[in-house]
Amino acid sequence: MVQAAVEGVQIIRERMLAAQSRQKSYADNRRRPLEFEVGDHVFLKVSPCKEVRRFERVRAVAYRVALPLDFEGVNLVFHVSMLRKYVQDPSHVIQHDTILLKDGLKYQEQPVAIVDYQVKSLRSKDIALVKVVWQNHSVEEATWELKEETRAEYPYLFQS
Repeated sequence: MVQAAVEGVQIIRERMLAAQSRQKSYADNRRRPLEFEVGDHVFLKVSPCKEVRRFERVRAVAYRVALPLDFEGVNLVFHVSMLRKYVQDPSHVIQHDTILLKDGLKYQEQPVAIVDYQVKSLRSKDIALVKVVWQNHSVEEATWELKEETRAEYPYLFQS
């Protein structure tokens, strides 16, 4: 009985190793090493977020990035996963918005307007949603939020 269990565990281990090896070979084919030189131009990928956020220092694979003066107080060290290679083109002009940072390098996203309403029907109830456009973001980046939570937190959006 014990021998059968040991053999079963051994078979499971072998199959898991085979699966891990297969997954690693797929991942390695898609992964390419990213290295930057001094003077390279990069895009900094920052995800839009509606909560309070803090820019934090990263360990391991990181680069120090020279940012515009508007970003004074932001840590200049970023993980390589947040950077994308950019081939400089003189005709390409990038407009960036200034984000006001509070003490502790925090910022608070504020909703600007509600652009759409929707009622999602589940089996036993209906959920009212609103599509909210956030400050410093375009209409394409608007997010769906619960109507009642949004009304409680930002009543001025519902006055008109």
